[in-house]
Amino acid sequence: MVRLMMILLGVDYLRARWRGVLTVGALSAFVGAGLFIDALDGVLRFRIAPFAWLLLVEGLATLAVAWTGMGGQRTLRYVKGASFVATAALILSGYHNASFILSMVFATLFLADGLLQIASAWVVRYRTWRLAVAGGAVEIVIAVFLYQPYPTHYKGTVPYCLGLVLFFAGWNLMLLASRARRLAVNPAAAQGGVAALAASAAGLANASANRPALARKVFDGPPAPQENALTVHVWTPVGTSKSEARRQPVIDRYIAAVDRDGVISTGHAALESPERIYISLYPAAEIDRNPDEFARLLRATQENDVPGVFQPDYATESKAWCPSTRQVRIRNYDPLRLARFWQHYRENTTYNLTHRNCSSTVAQALEAALEGATPRVWGNGWLAFARMLATPEMWVAAQVRKRGQTMAWTPGLTLDYARALSMLADPRPSGWTRMGRLLRARLLREQRARSREAATNATLHDDTDESGRQREA
Repeated sequence: MVRLMMILLGVDYLRARWRGVLTVGALSAFVGAGLFIDALDGVLRFRIAPFAWLLLVEGLATLAVAWTGMGGQRTLRYVKGASFVATAALILSGYHNASFILSMVFATLFLADGLLQIASAWVVRYRTWRLAVAGGAVEIVIAVFLYQPYPTHYKGTVPYCLGLVLFFAGWNLMLLASRARRLAVNPAAAQGGVAALAASAAGLANASANRPALARKVFDGPPAPQENALTVHVWTPVGTSKSEARRQPVIDRYIAAVDRDGVISTGHAALESPERIYISLYPAAEIDRNPDEFARLLRATQENDVPGVFQPDYATESKAWCPSTRQVRIRNYDPLRLARFWQHYRENTTYNLTHRNCSSTVAQALEAALEGATPRVWGNGWLAFARMLATPEMWVAAQVRKRGQTMAWTPGLTLDYARALSMLADPRPSGWTRMGRLLRARLLREQRARSREAATNATLHDDTDESGRQREA
């Protein structure tokens, strides 16, 4: 999450506030460690009930406005609200097995995530795979700690988890502050060994700083067709299968689809900007994706590097293949940073199925284009920092980025990542604001309908009176 926060806030923003970020992080880590230690003896000095009531109120409020969301945003709000309400209900219910149930749920989530991270790192073997294995091992240790009853017989589950969340959140903030203090250029924008980007960082930062602020702070929806916007094109694995795909939930969404002939399709991703930049990396020669050889090709090692080619533009690629099946458009991006990234990235045409593929290329280009996007739309004050952390899509984007970095970027992950980042770069109205607008519009429609009905009834009444007078005459 540290890298993602550096991307969205920008190094200049963080360098100016590193002391405040460090103070908040240290306080959060101190409180988290205190909660965890306090729960070890089974005698809780920290009262859980107020925390549970806050969790319940937040969950109910989220569910109340979840219907105002759009697409994946609506689903995310429902999941978040239901999870908060269920957790708070178990804590407040007084049920004697509530702590046991929560322990099993949290431990299973830690265990599943840790095993997935270790397995994917072992298979892909990217450059920092050993660190990912170590992180997965830590998650498994936490899961084991939550599974077994010692020392509190599950009574300390909630303070344990809350303490871990606060501690690791604080640790990440302190790490973020220490990095921002020393850096002159965002390392996330210099991915792929682009050393020349650091050399020209000062001039680029000054040019970006002179960009005018966005006229609007929130957007009701995605950009209109006539608006200038960055476009992420995604060809899903199922949508690009040569014949009917065998439906495999999750696998054919995020990894690959297998058609009835046994041919594997992994999909594709590309990025297009109004400045006529088109980033689409593809192997120069089709890779043999026979199931027997596919496992070997997943290694992110040099022996799997092959020559690649960048497609000229979307029109050419879609005509030669097929139109993209999904598009994500973003208004708030920096064309200068995107152009600088593309200038150096395209010098290397190497393609690797898991380490340097179409999806990883698009993810890196998207991050370069969105550097400093949050202050551009929310201003340079602390409000930008607070609102970014409070936006659910921030946590979704961090998890998707973690999966892409520790496993491999796929078109499915790139699609989810682009959607989450679009909510941060082009923020939508809050749920309560949108609900208020919808309710106000509904009341206005009902008021107009009543007015028309009253006018119609008055006209009919006048006609009836006129007819009665004529008969009397």
